[in-house]
Formats: sequence, structure tokens, C-alpha cells
Amino acid sequence: MCLAVPGKVVSIDDTADPLTGLIDFGGVQKEACLEYVSDVRVGEYVIVHVGFALQRLDEESALASLKLFEELGLLEEEFGDAWEQAAKEAGGAAVTERQDSGSEAR
Repeated sequence: MCLAVPGKVVSIDDTADPLTGLIDFGGVQKEACLEYVSDVRVGEYVIVHVGFALQRLDEESALASLKLFEELGLLEEEFGDAWEQAAKEAGGAAVTERQDSGSEAR
């Protein structure tokens, strides 16, 4: 799933082309393109979708959205370790298959 996630601008690289910044999504920090909101400042909130900051967002709305995303597990889904998630899903599938077949893995 791809979400438009609110995040706080931690730093801006004015020398980058395209303009980029470090965005904090409730503890997870990622680089994002800031070209669409080129006048954004450090400390402001933006909505980021597939690596692009699309618009500013007020702090109250951003924090409420981040809280809801976290409660729903969407931040982990969006920013968690993909390899770890795949291993968990594969392990869960393997357990189900063993139980269905009546045999155990050795």
C-alpha cells in the first residue's frame, strides 16, 4: 500500500538538484523531494507520497494523522523492514501449511 504520509521537515539540502530534505515520519526519517513545496521551511509539516512532498500541512492535522497511522499499523507497513515482514508472512504461511498437512518440518 502506498500512503500519503505527513512528516516534519528536519533539514533541507539547498544544494541538491532537485531540492530535497530529510523528513521525520513519527521517528522514521527519509529523504524526500521538496520541489513541489520549494518554499517550505525546517520545522514545517508536509504530506509525502512516493518520495515527493506534495503540500504543507498544519502541525495539529499532521500529528493526528501520524497517531492514527501508527495505531492502525500503517507506519510499520509503510516504513518497516520489508525483509522482516516477508519472513514473518512466509513463516506464518509455513505454519499453516504444516498444520493443514498434519506433518511437521524437520
